[in-house]
Amino acid sequence: MFSSEMSSPVPKSPELSDKNRKYDRQIRLWGEHGQTILENAQICLVNATALGAEILKGVVLPGVGGFTIIDNKLTTEEDIGCNFFLDANSVGQSRAKCCMQLLQELNPDVHGDYVDENIDQLIDAQPEFFKNFDVIVATAVNERTIIRLSNLLWEQDIPLIVCRSVGFYGVARLQIREHCVIESHPDNRQTDLRLENAFDGLKKHIAETELTSKIPWLVVMYKCLQEWVEAHEGKYPAVHKEKVAFREFIRSKMTADEENFEEAIKAVNSSFGEGKPNSSIRKLLSDDCCTNVNKESNAFWILARALRNFVENEGNGFLPLPGVLPDMTADTVSYIKLQNVYRSQAAHDAEIVYRRARQLLKELNKPNDLITEKDVRLFCRDAANIAVIRGSKIAVEYDKGYKATQILAGLETPSSLMAHYVTLRAIDKFQAEHGYFPGECQVEGDTTRIKSLASKMVSDWGISTPISDDLAHEVCRYGGAEVHSISAFMGGCIAHELIKLITKQYKPFDNTFFYDGTTSQTEIFKL
Repeated sequence: MFSSEMSSPVPKSPELSDKNRKYDRQIRLWGEHGQTILENAQICLVNATALGAEILKGVVLPGVGGFTIIDNKLTTEEDIGCNFFLDANSVGQSRAKCCMQLLQELNPDVHGDYVDENIDQLIDAQPEFFKNFDVIVATAVNERTIIRLSNLLWEQDIPLIVCRSVGFYGVARLQIREHCVIESHPDNRQTDLRLENAFDGLKKHIAETELTSKIPWLVVMYKCLQEWVEAHEGKYPAVHKEKVAFREFIRSKMTADEENFEEAIKAVNSSFGEGKPNSSIRKLLSDDCCTNVNKESNAFWILARALRNFVENEGNGFLPLPGVLPDMTADTVSYIKLQNVYRSQAAHDAEIVYRRARQLLKELNKPNDLITEKDVRLFCRDAANIAVIRGSKIAVEYDKGYKATQILAGLETPSSLMAHYVTLRAIDKFQAEHGYFPGECQVEGDTTRIKSLASKMVSDWGISTPISDDLAHEVCRYGGAEVHSISAFMGGCIAHELIKLITKQYKPFDNTFFYDGTTSQTEIFKL
């Protein structure tokens, strides 16, 4: 069995460096280039809660460059009861410092720091402080601070994740202006083989290749496909019935138990129709940012414009060939020859896109090294799956009537966790009004107050759907305290999203993630 180059290749040398050996598994996910970006990233955490510590654990272990904790609180007995990165010796000490020290022990490659100050005072005195970081994560912050952080970081164009863990519930909200992803790693990536629109190099190679049991199944399929097309008035198998018939046609060519023929038969459903931009890519290539590139445009949009120019001209409506082949049973020589045919065409297409990108850089008076040949090859390889996510500001959620229709729809859907989101929002309002968390002093009385606050909040949105008594009681019975297992689960999930944001690989959630530990249910909704 021979396979093409992985999407994020690991070092080919058997002699791995110490770093590559240490981070081998994750490099297989996001490549050495992704690991390098991660190792140069800086994360800022607001409040060393159990959730905050678990989030940092999830980025410290894979080797983030550094982290800073902002927290002016002293460690309490309650803290050490739910936070594994605080111990008995931490009680009465700076929570930020103690948590930072224990987290740093996980990985000596990572630099830790702390700021023993109140977050609101830091916003007032040093708003530029946050520009030192790639992402800000805020845990257990009040409503007023959330709004202030949201507005400040939106203006500074720094991603923000606001999250909270209360009892068996957890919520995370991502704020990001624009996030461009080249390596989205789709779950169901289809290989672009161009069998229906073969390029000259492929036609020549297959014409010179004899049909045997040792050649890759792609050659088998192409040769059979040409016979099929000639017998069907130039039409390729498109619908299910035609593909079933084409599979039987390939089978009829077998003279023995030939594995490459069997592989060709299995690949029929996934081998056609690729190469042209899908609706998502067409929308991206017609975006104003792509159409009207200017001096402020980043490398992604300049590459997108170069890609669009290629599709409209040299590509004749097709994207650049990725040049990546799926696994195939074949002899070594046959597979490598076929692989080189695809790689050669992919390099040819990428070279055209690179020249177009350099021309755009020249026209925009931007530095030539903003986009390298390596950048273009990567972009062309993943052109069919590039993506742009545009978010909304968290602060607008506190405007009266914001997304009321969507919230109403969620509240009226029995399986939705929208009511949980509203209830946790009510906790923020309760804390602002009373100065403590609901349930800290009395559960029953605070349950009534939480339900009243939640009802008033949805009423202000023009919604009359009530919040259930059970839900209100559930958030009160923990008195605002964290359950470590819930914080650990949420922390792992959020750490994954941080890595996606930093490496610009895989698509992050958009934009609110909720977890109900009582039912092990999760939901993502966009607010």
